[in-house]
Amino acid sequence: MAVMSEPEAVEGREAEAAVRERSASGPHELCVLMKLGEIVLKGSNRSLFERRLHNNIRAAARGLSPIKLSRRGSGVVFVRMPDASDAEVAELAERMSNVMGVVWVHLVRRVPKDLDTVTRAAVEAMADRSGSFAVRARRRDKRFPLTSSQLAGHVGAAVVEAYGLPVNLKRPQNTVSIEVDKDEVFVFTDGIPGQGGLPVGMSGRALVLMSGGIDSPVAAHRMMRRGLKVDFLHFSGMPFTGPESIYKAYSLVRQLDRYQVGSRLFVVPFGKAQQQLKTSGADRLQVIAQRRLMLKTAEALADDLNAEALITGDALGQVSSQTMTNLTALDDAVDLPILRPLIGMDKTEIMDQARRMGTLAISELPDEDCCTLLTPRQAETAAKIPDLRQIEKRLDAEELAEYLLTGKKLHRPSFLGEEAPEKV
Repeated sequence: MAVMSEPEAVEGREAEAAVRERSASGPHELCVLMKLGEIVLKGSNRSLFERRLHNNIRAAARGLSPIKLSRRGSGVVFVRMPDASDAEVAELAERMSNVMGVVWVHLVRRVPKDLDTVTRAAVEAMADRSGSFAVRARRRDKRFPLTSSQLAGHVGAAVVEAYGLPVNLKRPQNTVSIEVDKDEVFVFTDGIPGQGGLPVGMSGRALVLMSGGIDSPVAAHRMMRRGLKVDFLHFSGMPFTGPESIYKAYSLVRQLDRYQVGSRLFVVPFGKAQQQLKTSGADRLQVIAQRRLMLKTAEALADDLNAEALITGDALGQVSSQTMTNLTALDDAVDLPILRPLIGMDKTEIMDQARRMGTLAISELPDEDCCTLLTPRQAETAAKIPDLRQIEKRLDAEELAEYLLTGKKLHRPSFLGEEAPEKV
């Protein structure tokens, strides 16, 4: 009797395990296949990006059935949810479309590497479809007996025979995709566009100054897409305004939490500080002076959170406080870099992105924002830094910023399930 070597024995056990796994999951298991974007260009650092992405995928799947995640070829991530219903797998796919770093998400049928089984799965995928179609086949495993074009032709002929649909290889109304892997074949039709970009957390941490408006949520999303994990800081007008702006900020952060999971919102009452600025004689400099105080407070909080930058929704020239001179005066208030991802965008572009993100309707809800509280009739468009520093000297702005943080409250708005607010 022939004796197997240790490597052969290990390979045999792995093959048997794969067969048992496929058998347990059924011949047409519904799974999620994700295609990555610029991560695949990261060279020797790519494994770090992929590891972060995989951790983010697991975090986004929290609360669902256990998942099994694996890498398939270059720029492909495969996620199984054994024994879950198709509806739960579909929910998983929807969540995966919000994970930064993923370009496309596909709900796929995972079938054995058998031509008849693959063909049946493709024909079933086209049931109840109308219009022209094309079959796109790809072999990651070149040992499969048919070439990609042969496989596409064979499956296409079966679809024509079953439904009589016309073939259009250039501009099909429907596309059946077949991807042959090492141990299985994936069959799917449609896809969900992903967010692209880099995995959240890969580029460090930053603090977003979150108003209740349209701009700051879009700014936060754009920086998350570049790999920043962000926390949020909201200044309310309390005690001179109601809590409406806090509710809006909470709802906005909850909506944004789908893109990073584990968001934190800090709320600081700012009304009395604004009143102090008013009585200090800020006059036309009131808006810029209070924004500088907000930045100083944000910088103090960022230091506690180990955040490396501040993020604002400033867009050049959008309002009087966002002139080049005024933005320069704001930069002077803090040592941390201020990131302004919307700086060259116009309002229409910003609103379009907010609509796609699902934050526009929330931002348009009425509230009394602290930025409109005690605002002068005419704001300064060319603030002089020495004048602003003189106001801050009278108020001892650095100490005031530290004092403001003593009244902060921490909330954890979670898209996956709300948690009660707590004070820190």
